[in-house]
Amino acid sequence: MVVNRIGPVSCAKIVGLLYAILGLITGAIISVLSATLGYVPGREVGNPFLGVAAVVLFPVAYGVTGFLMTLVVAWLYNALAGLVGGVEIDVR
Repeated sequence: MVVNRIGPVSCAKIVGLLYAILGLITGAIISVLSATLGYVPGREVGNPFLGVAAVVLFPVAYGVTGFLMTLVVAWLYNALAGLVGGVEIDVR
């Protein structure tokens, strides 16, 4: 089996969603760290906005970046696959 073409938009949608999920997980970790590090004795209480913003901004930023980069890479793959014949996959 040879993969001659990848649908750039469909591939980018899947990867964009995967990156958005990764961003949500990362944002949640940053949020928890931001919330808990403010209560460390001897440390000045920080701004909790970073933690709240991380849960919203990280998934959006990761998702948009993943979508755009995958769109470009899939387009490049299609252009190069026309020159070299695609990727051969052995399916059993």
